Amino acid sequence: MKRFYYYATCLLLLSVNFAWAAETYQINKLTFLEVNSSINPATYNYLENSLKKLKKENGDLAFIKLDTPGGLVTTTKDILTLIGSLDIPIGIWITPEGASATSAGSIIASSAHLLVMSEGTNIGAATPIGMGNDIQQKDARSKAINDLVALVKSLSKARGRNPIHFEKMISEAKSIDARTALKDEVIDGIINSQTELIEFINKQKVTIKGTEYTLQIEPSVPVKTVEMDAGQQILNIFANPTTAYVLFIIGAALIYFELQAPGGFVAGALGVVFLFLAGIGFQVLPLNIGAMGLIILSFILFILEAYITSFGILTLAGIAALVFGSLFLFRTDDSMIDLERNVVFSVIFGIVLYVGFLGWFFVKTWIKHKNYYTNAGEEGHITKLLGEKDGVYHYQVKVKGEIWNAESKDQFNLNDEIKVDTSNEEKLILTITKK
Repeated sequence: MKRFYYYATCLLLLSVNFAWAAETYQINKLTFLEVNSSINPATYNYLENSLKKLKKENGDLAFIKLDTPGGLVTTTKDILTLIGSLDIPIGIWITPEGASATSAGSIIASSAHLLVMSEGTNIGAATPIGMGNDIQQKDARSKAINDLVALVKSLSKARGRNPIHFEKMISEAKSIDARTALKDEVIDGIINSQTELIEFINKQKVTIKGTEYTLQIEPSVPVKTVEMDAGQQILNIFANPTTAYVLFIIGAALIYFELQAPGGFVAGALGVVFLFLAGIGFQVLPLNIGAMGLIILSFILFILEAYITSFGILTLAGIAALVFGSLFLFRTDDSMIDLERNVVFSVIFGIVLYVGFLGWFFVKTWIKHKNYYTNAGEEGHITKLLGEKDGVYHYQVKVKGEIWNAESKDQFNLNDEIKVDTSNEEKLILTITKK
């Protein structure tokens, strides 16, 4: 009997030590992020800005709702590094029904501390897109595959998941559904609602930077969804390879038209705006440099509008360049400055209001004087002598601040005052007499 009590006491002590081995992580706030596009720099900027605001001391837990066809390997690795650098647990939820974590999405999923899927979703097919058929390209492809395989195997092992299936997602482009993923220990659970997710999270064990935690969460925990801001949404559109390619083609075509018929500057200016946006989308231009280029370009376009008759096209292009440039500024991961959106929108609103006022003034003036040629009796003065032909003298006159061609049988000298007699609407020429 004494031996029985001895073993029972040992087992009790072992169980207590095992319970103490895992620290408790009390979740006080659940934050959802939504990635339902390609994996690109805008995605990384969105995740970085949102996740780095969350802190362990606040009891934060973040879940990324993931639905992506894939994306850039470089951005994918940046996201993996970001998740690994955080002190808070990060979950990934492949949802809703019909969603998938394909290609880069499945690699990111392997790094999650908690990985769940909804019914009717799938994960996998992470083999890099074909890179050609010659030997050097095959070697490069093999290196890329081996690198990604080693990466996902390491991450899945660290998270206590089956590394074999993650390896096959890359080496064999294997894709599996939610039920198969749960059965083969690729994911931690199948979740179809927020209530189910909160119930599932409670008592789950996760390892963060070598320390094991037991998660505790109340059913009434505050829940918040953080969405992309305006700049990230626009950048997300431009970062799409198809969009960036179309912008580049349009920009190149407009530059070509400008070179074929130089002097107007309208096509060329618009082409430069499109090329800047394409350069940012292709990641050829660093984001901050591209943003500053767009802002500088916007003021160049405003100045050109004063000298070139574009009927407002250059102004609209300038406003677009100013908006995009301002929203893209300070978006790099090493930036120590955060430009307040209120400041950006206030400045843009002020400039647009000023440009709108000028446009309204010009339109008002045009409406007032659109029948100017028929208004006899307006007064002005001679600004230039153009010569005489067949007994008719030709001049340039200034009437109410506007320069017009004029003719008269009377001979005038420079700065002589005149009066409009009649006008020829077809030839846009005034007939003048002495005042």
